[in-house]
Amino acid sequence: MRTAISKLYHIPFWLAYHYLWWVVAMGNPWKAAHSILFSPYAVKFVFYVVLQAVAVYFNLYYLIPKYLEKGRLKAYLGYLSVTLLAAALAIVSGYYVSALLAHQSVEVLFGRDSNCFFYFFGEAMPSTLASTTLAMSIKLTKNWISTERRKQLLEKEKLETELRFLKYQFNPHFLFNSINSIFFLIHKNPDAASSSLAKFSELLRHHLYECNDELVPLDKEIAYLRNFIALEKLRQNRSVSVITDILEELPADAYIAPFILMTFVENAFKHVSKDSDRENRIEIRLYAQPDTLEFEVSNTTSALTTKQAPHYRGIGLRNVQRRLALIYPGKHQLAIRDAGGTFEVRLSLILAAQPVSRPAQLTL
Repeated sequence: MRTAISKLYHIPFWLAYHYLWWVVAMGNPWKAAHSILFSPYAVKFVFYVVLQAVAVYFNLYYLIPKYLEKGRLKAYLGYLSVTLLAAALAIVSGYYVSALLAHQSVEVLFGRDSNCFFYFFGEAMPSTLASTTLAMSIKLTKNWISTERRKQLLEKEKLETELRFLKYQFNPHFLFNSINSIFFLIHKNPDAASSSLAKFSELLRHHLYECNDELVPLDKEIAYLRNFIALEKLRQNRSVSVITDILEELPADAYIAPFILMTFVENAFKHVSKDSDRENRIEIRLYAQPDTLEFEVSNTTSALTTKQAPHYRGIGLRNVQRRLALIYPGKHQLAIRDAGGTFEVRLSLILAAQPVSRPAQLTL
């Protein structure tokens, strides 16, 4: 209903469009207006306006999304031809309705001796084709402008995101705590220290080389996520239980925007409760299919972390919601719930299946 109301401004456009055609045909704007308003030709005019608008919107909002945008060109052209033919034939009937209401024959009313049907069809079909072509041109131009604006916003958002994550991720607190945790493991468990150091190296590599594109392979982003969780476990108090359920076999050709998932995982580790009189828990679950991803993160919270959380939620969540809106418009669902003691995030999005161009990587 809201969409239909938002298109009401199209009515003056179609009226003006057809009126201009009549002005061109008659060579006089006053004569054209009089013919439309005060003659039997008004019925024919209404048929042109209404039926061509129906054909145009049927093409724009049904045929193009259902067939053309999905690469079904032959089916689209076939259905479009049928639509144009049906609209033109329906418009031809307007000539006969005009004559009927005027109590005249079509030959007399429109000044034709014979072959009226083919003459009428010869006027209706080109006019309908022209209206459809004009509407498609306007629609494609609007889509192109919208795409260009979205690209500009994405470029700006990408730069801001890269700067924000360089500042936020590579902070001394995170680096020194991770290094100190590995240092203590060297004496207690050299094998675990070696494994943790490898994870730390992979995490830094991902930051420096593998997350510079708009989209990155899903398996690499999840590998980075695993390494981050493993390092955070070293830093956490023993009273915090970390439960992960991440699908081992991931789609090989799926791509995702970098750091979308990390925002929520970092938040969980940052704001998890550390109470001594109850279980403190972080749960991370991820399931992926070739074209969809389901991601859930929850953590227990305490009164102190709940007071500190609004600052993060006001900035961090706005940032990630903005990135999701720009990169996955209409292709994601994000639900965030503070259940009084538990903070939960659920994200569902449609994964990209095509890789993006990658610049050559630098080596140190």
